[in-house]
Amino acid sequence: MDFNIIDIEKWNRKEHYLHYIQNVRCTYSLTTNIDITLLKKELKRENKKIYPALIYMIATAVNYHKEFRMDYDSDGRLGYWSEVNPSFTVFNEKSQTFSSIWTEYDSCFTTFYDNCVHDIDNYANSTLMTPKPDMPKNVFTISSIPWIDFTSFNLNVHNEGYYLPPIFTIGKFIYEKEKILMPIAIQVHHAVCDGFHVGIFIDSLKKLANSYLDWQRYNA
Repeated sequence: MDFNIIDIEKWNRKEHYLHYIQNVRCTYSLTTNIDITLLKKELKRENKKIYPALIYMIATAVNYHKEFRMDYDSDGRLGYWSEVNPSFTVFNEKSQTFSSIWTEYDSCFTTFYDNCVHDIDNYANSTLMTPKPDMPKNVFTISSIPWIDFTSFNLNVHNEGYYLPPIFTIGKFIYEKEKILMPIAIQVHHAVCDGFHVGIFIDSLKKLANSYLDWQRYNA
């Protein structure tokens, strides 16, 4: 997968990046609710699982936006991946532990869904933290806390403030009259992603949640 190196001297975010890496190194997070009423209804009608579909939806929105694919290469150079893959958690009911696995992203929903379900089935009973081998470098993280319908969530990553990929946390669905809402916490690094970019990302996520039939038509 291609890693595109950014020439910081020619980058229009040079001052912003350097400020939030050198002077005030910080990440920030926010939580919003995504209406998944139509999505859940269609998935239920087709006897499909919701979690792989949500992973696909988030991964698709991430791959729409360069700011959510930012990272450093092995030589410490800033850039962005041409495409990224989701790493996500699965829960072992028996041991009450979780594993972090990954599925290669595919823009074809049917292909991704089948591969994701296969990975979940393969590793759901593992007690290892990372049971699936060969995790690629171009990944971002999704976790799920389906027991709590939170209104805010903050995750602290202690790596001296250089972790750039976004982190997403899905909460327990909220049933509000005839709507089904998915709480999702979004954590990003301010050096590469501003509130403007998060706003555009959330808009993409909302549009994807309301266009499941388009996913199917695209895969037909």
